[in-house]
Order: sequence, then C-alpha cells, then structure tokens
Amino acid sequence: MEHWQIQKAKNHFSDLVRKAEEQGPQAITRHGKDAAVLLSMKDYCNLMRKQEPLTEFFRRSPLNGVELDLEKR
Repeated sequence: MEHWQIQKAKNHFSDLVRKAEEQGPQAITRHGKDAAVLLSMKDYCNLMRKQEPLTEFFRRSPLNGVELDLEKR
C-alpha cells in the first residue's frame, strides 16, 4: 500500500484514484500518521458484500449431519 501525504493527495487526486483502481488501496497520512484509505469502488463493494451467516456455511458443509463425540475425556 502506497502512502500519500495529505497535501500530495490533494494535489494529485486523479493519480491517487487511478492508483487505487490499478494497484489497490492507498493510504493517506496526516502529520506522518495514517489518517484514511482510498479504495477503488470494486474493493469497496467486495468489503461491503453481505457475508453469509455462519449457520448457512455449516448447513452447506459436506459434514452436515455427522455425529461428533464432543465429550471431554
């Protein structure tokens, strides 16, 4: 992930957006500390995609219905 000082990010915003689209997330720093991240719309949508519930994952498992001995020995 490339880091951009906030002033450089402002002055080169088009380049910042292009790099986010082509190379992935871009970090923006303020006073030398990470302050924000610019994501491409594709990366953002992947993050926001609704995750399937864990119960659904287990229901689809090939091990669904297998009896397990969970007693402590």
